[in-house]
Amino acid sequence: MRRIVAAKLHGIHVTDANLNYHGSVTLDPDHCEAAGLLPMEFVDVWNKNSGARISTYVILGERGSRCCILNGAAARTCQPGDQIIICSSVYLEEAQITSVKPRIITFDQNNTIRDRLSYTVDLDAHGRYSFSILDEANVALAVPAQAPPR
Repeated sequence: MRRIVAAKLHGIHVTDANLNYHGSVTLDPDHCEAAGLLPMEFVDVWNKNSGARISTYVILGERGSRCCILNGAAARTCQPGDQIIICSSVYLEEAQITSVKPRIITFDQNNTIRDRLSYTVDLDAHGRYSFSILDEANVALAVPAQAPPR
């Protein structure tokens, strides 16, 4: 089994940090639905400002609020205004990699959805993997080039 990206909120901004809560990350249900995140689903949170990395679970906040609130111990790792990445994952067999199409949602400074993307992995005629980032219309976007092997 391999751990693979299942959904991602990329560049969402923290709107509050509540140390005196039971724990979790509170998210706008609209954002969760756009990415395919479920209530109580475990997620990794990566703070682009500080580099902090934590694991917590999703709870739903007020629909349309564009909230991203780190609660409990997670509140110590992120402050309002910090830009973070929230990522869920799934375990699957390598042969299933081409069937997974993770949804990636990107945000502007106000946590309004900017882009709706997806990742796709395909096999070429030689059995080698290729990776693409697709936009809403399933048009491939530029993928950063890999460094040549040394």
